[in-house]
Amino acid sequence: MSVSSTLDKLKKAVLEGDDEIAQGLAKKALKEKIEPLKVVNEGIVPGIQEAGELWKQNVYFHTDIILCAEAFRLAMEVIEPKLSAGALAKSGKIVIGTVAGDMHNLGKIMVNATLRGGGFEVIDLGEDVSQDAFIQKVKEVNPNILGLGCYMSTTMLEMKEIMSRLNNEGLRDKIKVMIGGVPCTQEYANEIGADAWGKDAFDAVEKAKKLMGVS
Repeated sequence: MSVSSTLDKLKKAVLEGDDEIAQGLAKKALKEKIEPLKVVNEGIVPGIQEAGELWKQNVYFHTDIILCAEAFRLAMEVIEPKLSAGALAKSGKIVIGTVAGDMHNLGKIMVNATLRGGGFEVIDLGEDVSQDAFIQKVKEVNPNILGLGCYMSTTMLEMKEIMSRLNNEGLRDKIKVMIGGVPCTQEYANEIGADAWGKDAFDAVEKAKKLMGVS
């Protein structure tokens, strides 16, 4: 099988959300001595990017994107250990997590996949993340962007309180803050002083790139 054929099939597997096939093709690509970064840039990432276009065109729906994100994740698990440090982090570094009291993660899985596909280094703190954990990680890794997610209106106040903590601890001017999740709106982002609101996973990538000044 040629290099282009393997990568084309890998792209198709990610685009169609075939996670096991995507993972197997990623392993096959490495066995064929294809450069890891080439596997990412010409196989895995184009698949998630095309899925994003289909999402914008209302051809793909939420369940489709979840499957694509999982295929992306499994393929990347194979390739990432083979990449040189920082090989993918050309757009910036993001710390992301779902705020305290909120255990939802499907939306975040989608956001993580699309951010990585957009060239960001993503540090995922998980779900039900305390204010202290967010602040500590910001101090520890000095990210370009902090991403806060919530999927219930009852946990939205956590975002506002984290913004206050960032201000009180002298961190706010050093970082951009994005928010996202079902109950969030641009109006709420404005109210709490966030820099951007991601309407969905693909909008989040566009907004993050805009914040970083990259195309």
